[in-house]
Amino acid sequence: MIDCHTHTQYSMDSEADIIEMIDKAISLGLDAYAITDHCECNWWFPKEHYGETDLSEDFDYASDFENSVSAVTELKKKYQGKINLLCGTELGQAILAPDIADIVASDSRLDFIIASVHQIKDEKDFYFIKYEDMSESEILDLLERYFKECLELAKWGKFDVLGHITYCLRYMKCRNNICPDISRFDDIIADCFRELARNDCGIEINTSGIRQGFGDCFPGVKYTRLFRNMGGKFLSIGSDAHTVADLGADIPTGIKIAKEAGFDRITYFKNRKPVFLNI
Repeated sequence: MIDCHTHTQYSMDSEADIIEMIDKAISLGLDAYAITDHCECNWWFPKEHYGETDLSEDFDYASDFENSVSAVTELKKKYQGKINLLCGTELGQAILAPDIADIVASDSRLDFIIASVHQIKDEKDFYFIKYEDMSESEILDLLERYFKECLELAKWGKFDVLGHITYCLRYMKCRNNICPDISRFDDIIADCFRELARNDCGIEINTSGIRQGFGDCFPGVKYTRLFRNMGGKFLSIGSDAHTVADLGADIPTGIKIAKEAGFDRITYFKNRKPVFLNI
């Protein structure tokens, strides 16, 4: 059991007490536990820096990043010998602010970097988009741009795993019962996975879709297998917990998907180096 994608009080969308999260991880007997609070690098500065914009409601991620990493770095010392605690971050939108992303990626305190795409250029976070107001062609265009930005992110490659690819489908289905067929983008996704493998980056199986009503992980078996077929070696698993109760949720399901996709081991990262666990 590992959980390599979790959020605490240092993420804008979580109030989970960091000590309670660590204590829960200990009680679960996790072999590795990574705290990966949000760092949306395209909103790194205070709000005033960006002028008038409606593309984000949260700013000053430089402070969030420093607060989280400083806290986890100290807690690693306190809990040494009690749990394999990893200092991570979820780096959002690296290709929209590559200078900031480079600063984060070079921070020597980090064990682990998840790179995610929560929003694409000139669009709000997928959470805030009103899909009911969009035509089918507009939704497909949005998805194509998403996967192309994932491809550009894979080419950048200064991270450890690409976070929750297919996340973009979550709110479409769970709120509006919109279920687009993304197989038309399989060539782009395959190119993305080839670039990840070339840069020695992995993907994660994000189990949040199970408990949130999506009905599958992000990604499921099909795209996890495609990643393996494109040469991918590194596969982490995370709950994307934002509460203590969700820590470790459905990790066994994620491991099952990994096995069905042909993986015989999963990965966590320590000091930005992969560590393998047989499954």
